[in-house]
Amino acid sequence: MDYKEITDLIKMVNKSNLTEFKMRDGDFEITIRTENYQKSRSNNDNMPSVIPVQANPPVQHIITSPAPQPVVNEVPKNNSSEGKDIPATSNASKNAEEVVDEYIEIRSPIVGTFYRSASPEKPPYAKVGDSISKGDVVCIVEAMKLFNEIESEVSGKIVKVIVDDAQPVEYDQVLFLVDPKG
Repeated sequence: MDYKEITDLIKMVNKSNLTEFKMRDGDFEITIRTENYQKSRSNNDNMPSVIPVQANPPVQHIITSPAPQPVVNEVPKNNSSEGKDIPATSNASKNAEEVVDEYIEIRSPIVGTFYRSASPEKPPYAKVGDSISKGDVVCIVEAMKLFNEIESEVSGKIVKVIVDDAQPVEYDQVLFLVDPKG
């Protein structure tokens, strides 16, 4: 690395939330610690000073997305003759909750990229309206260049595909809704 590359690297680390950055390229090795490094070390004084490390730890790329913000639905209120606020109710919202409760969710067992079919030319494993049985492959989740076939743990009819093709998914994210009565 030349001087400009090193200074650019230092600037990038300072702009990030990292406390420490280490890089090794052949015989060249660099460690950059920000002013937050000492703060994080003092906060971890209760941590053990020796942490076991694998000889060749696997390289992992972790992609995170911002945490979903809670959705707050305000319920309109009706004023009664007594001056008390009584929440308005809707039969449609009750029915929607009951319908969702009847469906079983197929969730992602791993973090990765969701694919509905084995390749772009092939049809999807499962689509809305398809009947599936326990053990049927419903999709693929790619993780670290490994394509993992996701099998259904329930039998029923697919009523909704929650994730778009080729989208990243998190662990335990809902992929499909299944009607077990279908």
